[in-house]
Amino acid sequence: MAHSARELLDRIRAAVADDHGVNRFVPLIAEGAVPVPVIGALAAEESRIVPADWRSFLTLASRADEPAVRGFFTSLSQGEGLALPLLAPLAAAAGFDEAAVRAYRPLPGCQAYAAYVAWLALNADPAVAAVAMLTNFAAFGEYCATIATALRDHYGFDDDARAFFAFFGTPAPELEQQGLAAVQAGIDAGVSFGGAVELVRLLQGYELMFWNTLADLGEG
Repeated sequence: MAHSARELLDRIRAAVADDHGVNRFVPLIAEGAVPVPVIGALAAEESRIVPADWRSFLTLASRADEPAVRGFFTSLSQGEGLALPLLAPLAAAAGFDEAAVRAYRPLPGCQAYAAYVAWLALNADPAVAAVAMLTNFAAFGEYCATIATALRDHYGFDDDARAFFAFFGTPAPELEQQGLAAVQAGIDAGVSFGGAVELVRLLQGYELMFWNTLADLGEG
């Protein structure tokens, strides 16, 4: 049994490290090999995901008994609120105006992640959900940083068009510390983390599905 949030997080990350295969999208865009319309599709998919995650994080905050857990999910929800307006310039740079984003038909493989976050919001203990969100922070941030650089170097996108990925690609150690405090509050309160590995495994799998669905779209 883990007695610290860091120990628990490290153990879970190790347990799921080899479960999900390879992200095929990020290496492609790093080489400039993703067609521009697929970048527009990415922005349109995110225009559905970000508001959904925003609501899910607010739901988790409202369900949390521990102030540290409530504060963590409140911070995550605020981040989604800051990120949402950054999608329009990204979409526009990829040729998707507001009408095109509205008309876009989302792909199940891309929306599965947000659907599962909504499931967590309703079914998981918020402290356990915090472990799930924390587990892939580092990888997601690296993906976004790589994409932000690729959009500049290979696609000529300006700072406004790259801002969504620059936002999520900027390290946020204070947010991770807030998340660790939330998990620690759960441990101290006697929350069971026995099922956390399976929740993390599913969440990470759905995120990989998002990226690889977009990779398939670019290759189709």
